[in-house]
Amino acid sequence: MTEPEPTQPEAKSEPKERVAHSFRNLRELVDFVAGKSLPPLTPEEGLLTEALPFPFLAIVGQQEMKLALLLGLINPNIGGILLIGPRGTAKTTAVRSLLDLLPQVERSTCFYGCLPEDIEAGGIEAVCPDCAKKYGEGQPLTAPDRVRLIELPLNAKIEDVVGGIDERAAAHERMRVRRGILAQADRNLLFIDEINLLSDDIIDSILDAAAQGSYTVRRGPIAATYRARFVLIGSMNPEEGRLRPQILDRFGLRVIVHGLENAAERLEAYRRVQAYLANPRQMTGQFAAEMEAAASEIRSARAQIPNVVIPDEIANPAIELVQRMGIDSLRAEITWFESARAYAAADGRDQVTMDDLKAVAPMALRLRRSQFMSKYLQNQLLEETELNSLLGRFGRRSRLKKRVKRGSKKK
Repeated sequence: MTEPEPTQPEAKSEPKERVAHSFRNLRELVDFVAGKSLPPLTPEEGLLTEALPFPFLAIVGQQEMKLALLLGLINPNIGGILLIGPRGTAKTTAVRSLLDLLPQVERSTCFYGCLPEDIEAGGIEAVCPDCAKKYGEGQPLTAPDRVRLIELPLNAKIEDVVGGIDERAAAHERMRVRRGILAQADRNLLFIDEINLLSDDIIDSILDAAAQGSYTVRRGPIAATYRARFVLIGSMNPEEGRLRPQILDRFGLRVIVHGLENAAERLEAYRRVQAYLANPRQMTGQFAAEMEAAASEIRSARAQIPNVVIPDEIANPAIELVQRMGIDSLRAEITWFESARAYAAADGRDQVTMDDLKAVAPMALRLRRSQFMSKYLQNQLLEETELNSLLGRFGRRSRLKKRVKRGSKKK
């Protein structure tokens, strides 16, 4: 058995109970904090700056971007989020600000990453001997651990992404495959800033792993298979290059991020950034209660998601709309419906309404039509029509000649 590097879950406390607050749902909380004013903060001088993330709820405006990221935390089945916009519109800041909102998941405590579902799928032999013993004794194979934000740097090589030979092990004449970034992103968020600038081979590896939920690394005589179940978040500036249609189709929600147009909002954004640079600890403390309340709402919504359904009388008109738009990809409905389920769960409901679908439709359906494919299929339809017409007349002339010959012989 190939020995991958161990993943030891961080020691985390049990999920906290839902925080009591005066807001009815997560949307009301986000809207309230967007208009919150900060008191003057005391600058820190002569102290080491602590690496604290900018509070997610302190981002001014950008409601659609914040909503998309929150829906991605609530329901990973949405299929990823792409943020498109110019520089300086808080795309990267918003993603990195999710750190304090990330929920907890069950993660393997095993050196080899064994999970209970491995036993359910392949029997007791599908896990290592230690985990087989634990399973037989009724001991858990997993422990709660917070979701992490894994960033893929632009200068990453294919060996860094999928994994390669562990050089430290090779120095001791041992052969072992080193886990790559994709394996580290399992059950986490994978963030790719400036995704349109990545090389094709790395993009293809990411797409394959995201589609299958796992991937296999082969290096000479050894091989290792890793899980890669992650929520993909990408950002890009269209001025710096386009994104391949194949990659764009993999993102469920597409958010067009505009700069703040209101002068008062731009001034408030400057004041919040200035306060953060002057005293990060005090500034983040101003939003600590709201951030904890939002994290609690996210945990509650994740627990509610399995109970949320979409009635047929709501789903059928939505599918008709997708067809009228000329969207061929089935990922449109999948993303749209899963986003609406997350939206309803964030509101504490167990049934999707038409208003839920309307609220998330722009993010789920934009940038899905292809003019090239529409023109290609239209030309192909003309060719098919011509071909069927020719096939319908095919053989008639030869049969007519035979009939004429038979008639002449009888005379």
